[in-house]
Amino acid sequence: MSHLHQANMYQPSPEITRRSFAAASGFGIGSLALRSLLAGDASTAGPGDTPLPHHPPTARSVIVLFMAGGPSQVDTFDPKPELAKLAGKDVPDSIARNVPKIKRAGLKNLLASPWKFIPRGESGIPISTLLPETARHADDLCVIRSMTHRNPVHGPGECVALTGTGAGDRPSVGAWSIYGLGSESRELPAFITMNLMTEGMQHPQAAGWGPGFLPSRYQGTVVEPVRGIDDVDMPAGVSNERRQRELEVIRQLNRRYLDSVEHHSELEARIRSYEMAFRMQTAAPELFDTGQESKQTQQLYGLDADATKTVGRACLLARRMVERGVRFIQIRVGGWDAHGNIRGNHTNMAGRTDKPIAGLIADLKRRGLLDSTLLVWGGEFGRTPTMEGRAKGRDHSPAAYAVWLAGGGVRGGQIIGETDPIGYTVTARPVKPVELHATMLHALGINSDRLVYDHHGLQETPVGVTGGRPVLEAFA
Repeated sequence: MSHLHQANMYQPSPEITRRSFAAASGFGIGSLALRSLLAGDASTAGPGDTPLPHHPPTARSVIVLFMAGGPSQVDTFDPKPELAKLAGKDVPDSIARNVPKIKRAGLKNLLASPWKFIPRGESGIPISTLLPETARHADDLCVIRSMTHRNPVHGPGECVALTGTGAGDRPSVGAWSIYGLGSESRELPAFITMNLMTEGMQHPQAAGWGPGFLPSRYQGTVVEPVRGIDDVDMPAGVSNERRQRELEVIRQLNRRYLDSVEHHSELEARIRSYEMAFRMQTAAPELFDTGQESKQTQQLYGLDADATKTVGRACLLARRMVERGVRFIQIRVGGWDAHGNIRGNHTNMAGRTDKPIAGLIADLKRRGLLDSTLLVWGGEFGRTPTMEGRAKGRDHSPAAYAVWLAGGGVRGGQIIGETDPIGYTVTARPVKPVELHATMLHALGINSDRLVYDHHGLQETPVGVTGGRPVLEAFA
């Protein structure tokens, strides 16, 4: 039994006054994370759960690099020479008949990519000149060109990409991972998300790090890369010993109430959050102190340049989180919504993200962490091969888009799936978002069909009623 459940009662210190007790009860910790499963709690996740992992894992941690807004597949990882030949023309009838009938205007005025594609690495994977730094790691990448779903709207599309449904009423893939495996760290949350560069863009969807119908403790903790974790600093004049005594009183009172009402998911999560928050007050400051990193490492991530320093710091923190046992890390970079001026938008976004992400791959590799860390790059959908209006931009297109995986047992230097000659529809090996989720969980040693949660009598799994299998050919 966890020490949080023990019933050792003792008298509170006289220095805990009514005022200090009230302050302790609301000192901001509750806003942290009803959010993190404590180490060893996976066994209490739900009735009927089998011990995990189900099979030998290929990864200990997952880092999702979520490019919100929808990066264009035909300008990044899926070259289409036919677009140059057909520029200005309509989508050929042979392809148009297979395009979902969402926006018929999206079938006119094909637009060639402003960038060239060059074979990279020994594998020869063609990658756009838009992403020269990522391209250096082509032999580490497994590019899936055949991602597909049917929701063309940012918010619901983001929910589909991260939870499996447009309603956002299911657990995020990060929540499923810690429901199944728990945490390796007692000082930090098991699931952390960082949301960057959302000004003027679609707001982040909380469902993307939410627990859905799972207990509240499985949701992610939102972290700001510069400030760190909100409300985690110890108040002036409060010692660790005093805070421990205050928390013990709160815990005893909460536990007494919980015993009177039996099961109460949110209160149970709150009790855990207090204990976790105290441990973070000593661990989190060290985590966010990137000044202890060498100048070479900081430059590798682009911390020395205005364009790259924000994403660079998030990527560097992700590496530091992996080193400290954080199970699931999500970095959301908003701004890829290129309805007008695809060249300007994607040049700007690549300029902010390409070097930091390549730096993360290189740093994980040189530290021996890439083999045990799965990286996943992609957005909520792709973009049309046609031009939107006269603005030389591209509209949303969930029918076919690209993601890449690296590390964590993945066999790099390969391409999975195919799209038609202009990149509008999938023609071979379609992969649904829930199948990508199953692939991430597979890397962690979780069989999605066997990870079950009893939700009002319905035996829920990460792939839901629609089902879906992991992309096993991605692995070595």
